[in-house]
Amino acid sequence: MHIALIGATGNAGSRILSELVRRDHSVTAIARDVTRVPLSSNVKAKSGDAQDEATLAALLTGHDAVISSIPFAFSDPAKLISAVQAAHVPRYLVVGGAGSLEIAVGALPLGLNLIDAPNFPEAYKHEAAAGCTFLDLLKKETKLDWTFLSPSAMFVAGERTGKFRLGTNLLLQNEQGSSISFEDYAVALVDELENPKHSHKHFTVGY
Repeated sequence: MHIALIGATGNAGSRILSELVRRDHSVTAIARDVTRVPLSSNVKAKSGDAQDEATLAALLTGHDAVISSIPFAFSDPAKLISAVQAAHVPRYLVVGGAGSLEIAVGALPLGLNLIDAPNFPEAYKHEAAAGCTFLDLLKKETKLDWTFLSPSAMFVAGERTGKFRLGTNLLLQNEQGSSISFEDYAVALVDELENPKHSHKHFTVGY
């Protein structure tokens, strides 16, 4: 497929780019600093600003899907959604945040999102709140085919194992806590891209 990847040089974005290349997809890697995009025969690096709706829409036109992997606090979800729609791209996948996931004890939801937990780090609240706003906007979309994939609470560099669990909107946890590597997150996202199972849905991935 022909994929436009917004934020191709970030922690998650760079791993998603590697996973797309690994699976032989053609990628337009959109970033502010294109010199940081790894050279590849099936990757085109394009300079783009997520705040410039018209220019972004032009870059997205002609692709089979758009993947958005940029910090929520430094972007405008309304502009991103509008750019995807203006470009007439049929599918939009968003790298979400864990703050929008519901906390559960076992399989019982507590009716409380992670961002509202008493021990949620204050330093991450602005970004997490912006992610929740993004998800709320997507939920109102009836024509755009969107998917919002939230990582687990700890989203860190690690290994590509290909072994993980998928969940709904409940935070996944095990004996070691709640975590997923950037590498395995990328596997789960590209799996969803290739075999859509969460159209118009929010879901999560973790160990």
